[in-house]
Order: sequence, then C-alpha cells, then structure tokens
Amino acid sequence: MSLSSDPLSSHGTHSDIAIQVRDLTIGFGSKIILEHLDLDVRRGEVLGFVGGSGSGKSVLTRAILRLVQPRSGRIEIFGRELKDYSRRDLRALEQRYGVLFQHGALFSGLTVKQNIQVPMREYLNISGPLMDQLAMLKLDMVGLARDAAEKYPSELSGGMIKRAALARALALDPDLLFLDEPTSGLDPIGAAEFDQLIATLQKTLGLTVFMVTHDLDSLYTICDRIAALADKRVVHVGTLGEMQAFPHPWVQSYFHGQRAILRVQDRVQTGSLP
Repeated sequence: MSLSSDPLSSHGTHSDIAIQVRDLTIGFGSKIILEHLDLDVRRGEVLGFVGGSGSGKSVLTRAILRLVQPRSGRIEIFGRELKDYSRRDLRALEQRYGVLFQHGALFSGLTVKQNIQVPMREYLNISGPLMDQLAMLKLDMVGLARDAAEKYPSELSGGMIKRAALARALALDPDLLFLDEPTSGLDPIGAAEFDQLIATLQKTLGLTVFMVTHDLDSLYTICDRIAALADKRVVHVGTLGEMQAFPHPWVQSYFHGQRAILRVQDRVQTGSLP
C-alpha cells in the first residue's frame, strides 16, 4: 500500500532514508527516557537497535508509531515530518507499517486467520472470501501450515505464535516492518529459523526492517547496520565490525563481553562467522 501522493515525489530529498529522527526527547513525568536522540533508518536495510534493559528501545518504536508523544524533536517518515501529515495521509501511512510485538500480541479470542485479517478489516474494503485467500497466502509466506488458520493462540507453540504474528504484520504488504525482540522466548534452533525467515522476507519483499533486539545471533546474521542506545541517545550506528571497534563503555561491554565472546567462538567453530 502506498500514499496517494508519496511525499518523496514532491520533496525530492532524503530518498534513501525511510525514517529520520532528530533531536528527539521523550519523558514520562520527571523521568527523561530519550534525550536529543538522532537516528536514520535507510530504505531497504535491516537495522538492529540495541540497548540495555529499560533504556528506551521500545519507547522509540512507539514514538515512531505515534503511540508515544515526544516532548521535542521531529520524526520524518519517507521524507515528511509526521506532524505535517494530514489525518487522511496518516491513515494511509499506517497501511505501510507492519508491527510484530515482543510476545506476538495475538487476540486470544480470535483464530490465527481472524488475527491476520484484523488489519484487513480495519483498512481495506474487500470481501470475506478474498480476505480468507489473503490470510492463507500470509500463512504460506511465514511458513505456517494452512491448518493453523483455524487454531487459537492457546493451541500454538511459541514459534508458531511468532510466525502467526508476523503474518498479521505482513497483512497489508507493508514497506516498513517493526520487530520488537522477535526471537525472545525461542530456542536457539527456532530463533535461527526465524532470523532466516526475516532475512528471506526482507529480500523478497524489499522491506525496510527496524528491529529492536538483544539477540547477538540476529545482529550477526541479518542486520545490515546496528544502532546502539546508551546515555538516553544513539551513541553510534554502523556495521557489526564498526560497533565492535567503537570505544563507548556500554558498546564495548555488549559486543566484547563474555556472552559475545562465546557467540563468536561458536560461530567460528560452525563456520558461520561472516
């Protein structure tokens, strides 16, 4: 889905940037969560967003999705500041988003097929049979068997819930895919399979992916660049190698701590280190 008038066609600038955040400050009461934060997300990339627990990673995602109101700063999507979108264009913009929440956030009282159809019912005026066909196609895309369509979330494994939630996130054929800790709760095999699924979909569909994660394997495997959040702002953005060389204490601890060392050793032994 696309806007009836893509702002890039009229502005003609920042054509390689899907999301641009500048001087963003967000707080709740007297507590400042993010302060003077800057970040660019390039079109067609997988950007991994890392930071300590409670540092505000998910808060930034919610601000981009207009679920949290910043105190100051600006957010541009496809070259146009959010506050400049009309109500009609904001609704059209929402159709270009797909969101996978950390724990799937499926509606427990709906079947998998009905969950996938929620965005379709909200934004599209199409027949029930067509919605059924589209939902089944989304199941195919994420590698779920078609008999999962009539199951309820309580009948699914953790990995199946993630895939069903991803199918819902892809329901409207988005340009931007937001992933909040997509591999949390999965065993190593399931997490690796999910990483590969994301990589395949990103290449096949030309998605721009903003992925909040703590999973080092995901960073190694599928991210084009990584942004590190510390001290209430993005302290560095770069490739994995650039992040490993960046001298900030938290970044060094994250990418050179014992857990990271074990990940590297494991990948060397299996021959999967890039």
